[in-house]
Amino acid sequence: MHHTIFDTPVVNTVLRWLSVGFLRLTGWKVVGELPANAAKSVLIAAPHTSNWDLPYTLMVCFALRLNVYWMGKSSLFKPPFRGLMMWLGGIAVDRSQSNNLVQDSSNAIKQASGPLQLIVPPEGTRSGTRYWKTGFYYIAEAAGVPILLAYLDYEKKTGGLGPVFQTTGDVEADMLTIKAFYAGFKGKNADQFHAD
Repeated sequence: MHHTIFDTPVVNTVLRWLSVGFLRLTGWKVVGELPANAAKSVLIAAPHTSNWDLPYTLMVCFALRLNVYWMGKSSLFKPPFRGLMMWLGGIAVDRSQSNNLVQDSSNAIKQASGPLQLIVPPEGTRSGTRYWKTGFYYIAEAAGVPILLAYLDYEKKTGGLGPVFQTTGDVEADMLTIKAFYAGFKGKNADQFHAD
């Protein structure tokens, strides 16, 4: 995986304190901590309903001392912002092409020499959708790592880490369990998020 802001020593420390300070000043509370058994994991990023989700998610990740990479649509990575987005931990996803994203992502997690959390928004879009993509599930399964249920709740101004979820191989049943956890959370544009 490429070098990011999360593994840049001095910058990481400064941004952590700035993130903690900003979140406190704006009334946000960061909840949870990274369990030892999830040092390598796939994080679900939900609800995903606004462009504001990225900066808030990154601030929560700094506050929790995570080492994250996140998947975003390829249009976010066009010049002149490509280098910045990659330094922020971004991985461009071209949804118009068939590729080996699941296998490549799982291999990257397995080959990482230290902790690595890959953030995947299951809705795959900020627009309202009832269907969640299952790529995050198959990445975790192929890498042999757990799924960490991460969230931003704009109504309660709370962001953080929920429970660790281990895949069972029964995708339909597991998706129902995962989505049930998110049922009470409100995205910035609450009417665009559906966990039923």
